[in-house]
Amino acid sequence: MLAVIATTSLVVLGLTWLILDFPRLQRTYSLSRHRSSLPPSPKQIKTGLAKPWLWFRELHKELDSDVVYLQLGPTPTILLGSAQAAWDLLEKRGAIYSSRPRFIMGQELLSNNMRGLMAGYNSFWRRWRKLVHSGFMMRQSEKYRWIQNLESEVLMGDLLRDPGGYRVHLERYAASVIVMVTYGRRVVDVRKDVIVEMNREAMERLTQVNIPGKYAVERYPALKYVPAVFAPWKRQVLEQRKKDIEMYTTLIKDVKSRREKGTIPDCFATHLLDEQQGLSMTDLEVAYAAGTPFGAGIETSAGSLASFILACVKFGPQFIPKALAELDRVVGRDRLPTFDDLPQLEYIGAIVSETLRWRPVAVLGGTPHATTADDWYESMFIPKGSTIIASLWSIHLNEKDFPDPHAFRPERFLEGRDYPGTFGHSAFGWGRRICPGLHLGQASVAINIARILWGFDIKPAKDESGRDIDVDIFAFTTGFNSVPLPFQCEIKPRSNKHVEVIQRQSRAAGEKLKAYDVYE
Repeated sequence: MLAVIATTSLVVLGLTWLILDFPRLQRTYSLSRHRSSLPPSPKQIKTGLAKPWLWFRELHKELDSDVVYLQLGPTPTILLGSAQAAWDLLEKRGAIYSSRPRFIMGQELLSNNMRGLMAGYNSFWRRWRKLVHSGFMMRQSEKYRWIQNLESEVLMGDLLRDPGGYRVHLERYAASVIVMVTYGRRVVDVRKDVIVEMNREAMERLTQVNIPGKYAVERYPALKYVPAVFAPWKRQVLEQRKKDIEMYTTLIKDVKSRREKGTIPDCFATHLLDEQQGLSMTDLEVAYAAGTPFGAGIETSAGSLASFILACVKFGPQFIPKALAELDRVVGRDRLPTFDDLPQLEYIGAIVSETLRWRPVAVLGGTPHATTADDWYESMFIPKGSTIIASLWSIHLNEKDFPDPHAFRPERFLEGRDYPGTFGHSAFGWGRRICPGLHLGQASVAINIARILWGFDIKPAKDESGRDIDVDIFAFTTGFNSVPLPFQCEIKPRSNKHVEVIQRQSRAAGEKLKAYDVYE
């Protein structure tokens, strides 16, 4: 009798395993059938790299292929190294390239499957996408320009008063715009704002755990079930998850309270609350959805502007004189540039595009995609369930599209080029997973580049002997996003007239924004 029970139990366990593991078995069978047709692959796999995007670009050059295959544990990974390959697959074939790979660290353990950005192609993601895109589509994003305009004027005053603290001022600007747009309140001091500090900690943890190949649990999912007491990497993300939930729920509760009192302007969070019931989303889902722009928008905007200043220090004499001639002709010296000026500032627009191209913050191309069906591309087989990484470091530094790619040359975007899409670069992603905040982010970078160039001379800092201090254009942070490491520079007003205009407009903007200084 015991033997029968044992045999039956083994059969049941075996059948259960086959059912649960059927997708992997299908993938293995498909791979074995088409192994000779897979994209080129390196002989040796490197894992745990702090900056995997550097290796990815080396692979594309070494294997002479825009499509590269990696086998990272049980999951096939496809690297895309050209704009055309990314466009052909992620944009044109979005129906099967718009899902996400399984993120055990970032989505399951850290986020309890609540982040729409990392959700698979399912009903939850479609609800999330509808909410986020409706809150940040082009027409809606233009309603937030008054916030960007005033906060940018305050930023100009901060740079005038304390040029040495430019990184803090850029971060304060980006944080305040995002928090105003999302939650209807300002960030006055980015170093003392508790919520901003909590968000920074949350984003640092998220970006660190999402580096492809960094954690063994992504290759061997069974490790997810190791008790946290024996797995420090798991214990850390679970502790962070508790902090994240507290932060997001506290913020959304505050929005509800101020809305009841009538003391909050229209913002993304109030939009979410209005749409919540119709989309059948829980309070926690709404809280996490509100955290999407809050989490992603600060580092990307501030990091792009820091890269722009780095380019000014290294390459300024090659492009700044042309920019100043255009600004003086279109804007003059009696006022700051405005959003209405931007369509006439063609060379400034090229500088904005080159900034986003030259050193993309989302260096790995944002969150990876995943295939939901087998596919073929230029005689290469791409298996169902593959992780697709379109690394912007490879794409934006591809010599075929951008000759001399490490040089900062805005003229690229004024010349006729055959580049897929409408931007001339790929900084905002592709297809159904394109960055929902692209219009807001583009506007922030553009208006501040125009105003910083209008108001200030940016040059290398001097050493004790009066010689220029060189800057390293490759000194960038690790993580899912990559921004310049601290560097020295000199930021001085162009003239007393420029000082007068900046002071006047900055003071007026500060007065108008005082009503939104909700927190101390």
